[in-house]
Amino acid sequence: MTHTKKQTSNIRPVLAAAIAATLMTGCATSGNPKDPIEGFNRAVFSFNETVDKALIKPVAQGYDYITPTPVQTGVSNFFGNIADLWIGFNNLIQGKPGEALSDVGRVVINTTIGIVGLFDVATGMGLEKHEEDFGQTLGRWGVGDGAYVVLPIIGPRTLRDTGGFLVDVWVDPVANHDPVSVRNSALALRAVDMRADFLKAESAIEAAALDKYAYVRDAYLQRRRSLIYDGNAPRESPFAQLSPSENLMTMLPIEATWRFMLVGTPATMGVDAMSSQASTELAVASN
Repeated sequence: MTHTKKQTSNIRPVLAAAIAATLMTGCATSGNPKDPIEGFNRAVFSFNETVDKALIKPVAQGYDYITPTPVQTGVSNFFGNIADLWIGFNNLIQGKPGEALSDVGRVVINTTIGIVGLFDVATGMGLEKHEEDFGQTLGRWGVGDGAYVVLPIIGPRTLRDTGGFLVDVWVDPVANHDPVSVRNSALALRAVDMRADFLKAESAIEAAALDKYAYVRDAYLQRRRSLIYDGNAPRESPFAQLSPSENLMTMLPIEATWRFMLVGTPATMGVDAMSSQASTELAVASN
């Protein structure tokens, strides 16, 4: 009993210090107009990193170790085939009927010839894989980014993309599948498979990033801007600066220095070149 009390008394100061540090960090503001709650975001980012290192990453490493590469590819293709339905709808309401028709064609071909989507036959037939979600649709409709936020477990988003994410989840066939046991197993498998795809890029990011939080934030913002404009984002004026006190839902997208899953053009070699390599491999994350 005495030993237990001693352990408790030793833990309490540590917990108190951690909570105090989190609260102090959460009160900090940012000079970046896209990240007005940086202190809070950094605290959540640190929490997510801790959970990932303790639970999610080890599971993904085990999955990657015991699962043959062809099986992993089949799992990714299966869930990607399901996603093509929603991708096609978003392309349609964004005013891109040609891309929408291509997405429908992908689903038909991969579901039949590709054996319920396990094989991506459509890409070999010239039907390109697209990447769309409702957050991008809102951006195409003119809705501004809003503030950058880091959500517990979910990760980086903007206010607009958070709203879009809720719609994505609401219509997700996997998240709405019955019975619940099958749904939960499918969601867990999809999450682990996506995390395993990210393992190769992680070491490059760790080596290249002096400030991992800022690195991921800038990557995400530039990535999203590129996706909204289908890789042809107009150059913004370097003098276009917004005050953090402006209405968060009317902020225009601000171009960042790197993107989360789409290769940028590095200005120099070294760290910038490594970040480009990492961004090429980082096409899992996020959404």
